[in-house]
Amino acid sequence: MAERGLRKSLTGTVTSDKMKKTLTVSVERLEPHPKYGKYMRRRTVCKVHDENSEAKMGDTVEIMASRPLSKTKRWRLVRVVTRANIG
Repeated sequence: MAERGLRKSLTGTVTSDKMKKTLTVSVERLEPHPKYGKYMRRRTVCKVHDENSEAKMGDTVEIMASRPLSKTKRWRLVRVVTRANIG
């Protein structure tokens, strides 16, 4: 049986964990301004499936593309890279 192809993987910060089994992850990137060339901070917001509710707000997580899990959810949690130091 053939192996799966490599899936897109990103690292971002959890901005919301208020939904059941779903996180909102903000992935930041730097891209140059089309005219002036100065690097601008851009962000992509992804809805991520977190089956066991492992990640909390502020954690840095690694996510991987998956099949559509709901209307807006297209990513799943791979691992928690670093925990947020709260308190």
